[in-house]
Amino acid sequence: MLSGLMKRLTSGASNTIAHDDFVAALKAKSHVLVDVREAGEFSSGHIPGAVNVPLSRFDPSRIPAGKPVILYCATGARSGMAVRALQQAGREDAVHYRPGVMGWRLQGGKLV
Repeated sequence: MLSGLMKRLTSGASNTIAHDDFVAALKAKSHVLVDVREAGEFSSGHIPGAVNVPLSRFDPSRIPAGKPVILYCATGARSGMAVRALQQAGREDAVHYRPGVMGWRLQGGKLV
């Protein structure tokens, strides 16, 4: 299952990840999860396992290498910009969870 997920993530066909694939990646702890919202938004609640790298100070070199990357924000706009910046910096293993925190919560996801 994860090999199929990785193939889809690295195929270049899309820079987004579907909800079910996102949940599978979280359970497998196979990706670096990056919340690009501002620090105050992050501290008010974030998806478990995420690290905060706000878009306002986003630097692709600050994103750990060695694992594929999933970015998210509140609604997908900021994470879309961040994933494009990572891809332009040569990170072909980056995608974003377009529904963001709002979509995560609508699907029953919890924040910490």
